[in-house]
Amino acid sequence: MKKINLIVLLFISSVSLFAQQNKTNSLAKNELKINMSNLIAFKFLDVGYEAILNEESSIGVNVLFNLDSNSDSNSLDEYRTFSITPYYRHFFSNKYASGFFVEVFTMLHSGEEENYYSNSAPYDSYVNEKYTDFAVGISAGSKFVSKRGFVAEIYLGIGRDLLNNNDTEVVGRGGISIGYRF
Repeated sequence: MKKINLIVLLFISSVSLFAQQNKTNSLAKNELKINMSNLIAFKFLDVGYEAILNEESSIGVNVLFNLDSNSDSNSLDEYRTFSITPYYRHFFSNKYASGFFVEVFTMLHSGEEENYYSNSAPYDSYVNEKYTDFAVGISAGSKFVSKRGFVAEIYLGIGRDLLNNNDTEVVGRGGISIGYRF
């Protein structure tokens, strides 16, 4: 819990420092965001940085850390412990780098999954095994930016694992993020 408080405090501090710069949204080229739905629903700290290339495209990266060390509490088939997700977004709106977007992404992710082994002995066993895999995918969503730089976005996507290092062939990407454009 102390880790979460410290990270959220650092994020808010950095956003408030950037807020002191009186730049308009049309000149702002950077965003810091945190995916609140992942934090609330799965105890994943998912922070992102996005650089705006022009009025209709941007590149960015999200880094996800699992804050829950208890693998039994996660109901997902995949127990992701870390991922790094670079992406490219193209916006379909008259607004400056906001509105409806489509993105392509790659994801390098690692985690643990529970595998069942049936032995000839009287005891079968479940073993937690670590994996690392690489996925490519596509997402769609919408971004909203206030006049003062507050950013809210919602997106959903799907990707395919290419290395087949775990039982899950498909990865999901999505959430509701809030942040600041500076």
